[in-house]
Amino acid sequence: MIELLPLMLERVGILIIVAFLLSRMKSFREIIHNEHGIRAKIVMIAIFGVFGIISNYTGVKIGHGTITSQEWLSDMDSESAIANTRIMGVTMGGLLGGPIVGVGVGLIAGLHRLTLGGFTGIACAFSTILAGIVTGSLSKRFKIQDGNSIWKAVIMGVLMECVQMGIILLLAKPYDEALHLVELIAFPMIVINGFGTLLFLLIIQEILQEQERTRALQTHKALYIANQTLPFFRQGLNVDSCKKAAEIILKWTHADAISITDQTQVLAHVGAASDHHVPLGNMSTELTKKVLDEGRIIIAKSPEEIKCFDSNCPLKAAIVLPLKAHEKTVGTLKLYFTDVSKLDLVEQELAGGLGQLFSGQLEMAELEMQRRLLKDAEIKALQAQVHPHFLFNAINTISSLIRTDADKARSLLIKLSTFFRSNLQGSRQMLIPLEKELEHVDAYLTIEQARFPNRYKVELDIDESLEKVLIPPFTLQPLVENAIRYAFPKAQNGTVKVRCFREGEKIVLLTEDDGKGISQELLSSLGNQTVDSVGGTGTALWNIKKRIEEIYGQTASFQINSWPNKGTKVFITLPENQQKWGEVVAKGIYR
Repeated sequence: MIELLPLMLERVGILIIVAFLLSRMKSFREIIHNEHGIRAKIVMIAIFGVFGIISNYTGVKIGHGTITSQEWLSDMDSESAIANTRIMGVTMGGLLGGPIVGVGVGLIAGLHRLTLGGFTGIACAFSTILAGIVTGSLSKRFKIQDGNSIWKAVIMGVLMECVQMGIILLLAKPYDEALHLVELIAFPMIVINGFGTLLFLLIIQEILQEQERTRALQTHKALYIANQTLPFFRQGLNVDSCKKAAEIILKWTHADAISITDQTQVLAHVGAASDHHVPLGNMSTELTKKVLDEGRIIIAKSPEEIKCFDSNCPLKAAIVLPLKAHEKTVGTLKLYFTDVSKLDLVEQELAGGLGQLFSGQLEMAELEMQRRLLKDAEIKALQAQVHPHFLFNAINTISSLIRTDADKARSLLIKLSTFFRSNLQGSRQMLIPLEKELEHVDAYLTIEQARFPNRYKVELDIDESLEKVLIPPFTLQPLVENAIRYAFPKAQNGTVKVRCFREGEKIVLLTEDDGKGISQELLSSLGNQTVDSVGGTGTALWNIKKRIEEIYGQTASFQINSWPNKGTKVFITLPENQQKWGEVVAKGIYR
């Protein structure tokens, strides 16, 4: 019995080596992950059936009181038997694949054992088939894919080996020979097959855990890519944003080319085949049109499925994902490969995750756009209320000057046209150069000073290097207007100062007056909400602050400081390093 232990350990080692080699094969790993498919079950029956056949051929022959280990067993005389690892393979097949696999493996291994002969042939064949039936039936209950069930499965393998010993005693004849055989092989076969089952299960667990690790890495990668592309997809689907997003996706995936389209044309294509997959050109493949029509992921594994109009296109495989916003397909994301083997299950899962994340980002971009357009509509509504009143006053002033000072009247008409041209420009754009906003301020001040000569004076202190910097329209003009209208009682002369300067990496826009100031009760509400007061509603201040928050987020600030009878200061701080980004946003929203 002790002599048999190392021999049995060698046989288990053979199967474990085979199992390890199989675990490195992509096809076997996919079968383990998808054991419920019909094709997977057939392959599993074949694999574990072969395990049983190998165990039969490499078993240790026992007969006539001797142990023979150095021969390939093809047949035996009627007085011989085999000590082998056959039950281990059958047990694993049944527990992994379920009833169909268990019965199939049991039949293959059992019937093959029957053909080898020996006085235990029938008993071993019957016990092998029984082991397949039992383990297959209990597979759902044991769930060996769960790490906590490993020892249960090992115990099941040991019990099946014990059952085989019992069946040999019941069916093998003569009984004395059967009893002597069981005494010799029971302990080594039970121990070694239990140990082999444990090793085999550890290999299976490693395959399953590696998949979980891969999924975790892919999830992390998908979230990282989504985070990197977030600033661009939030701008909507346009050429600039899609090109930058495609470059990031190409860098962090194994794809050879990335393409992004809207519903009608290619917006970006980076990587292979850029010579004929041209941005702003027509759709290059029929595959893209099909995804847009059906709104589902389509995988192509041949040029014939991609259907590119260029017969020399190097792209051999692709996964095309619909980009959706509010259940509507608004575009596609395409991952192209020059080698079909690169389009594996991992890349497909990563692409699917990216498609969902990007669709969510596009929905957020659309909501953001709608919110900004609503704010724009609020500004226009405010202008519609204010401008008629201002226009009537300006016309009255100009008409009174026509007969007394025609040149000044003509100059005021020019300023009035500048004022309204600035209004139109501001209503169409999200950001404008600072010099344009200052033109708006100058036009307003010129008209107001014509109406109320010498009532106040204005001082401008502008850093000339900031004149081309982009700022939101209707930022300084409403602040100057508020200072003139509300800061000075009719009998009081005052000063309004406008300063624009750099402070580190920030741009500061400051308006200051030396008027009557704002009460502390009212000051806490201004800019945060509209208010109900005799002087006004605070809508202009609230609009300015909200628009700044919408465009720049936490990188900008709006602050009001005021002291009774000493005046008011309004600080607007904007990030200088986001000017280019702001211009792109404007193009994306008003494209």
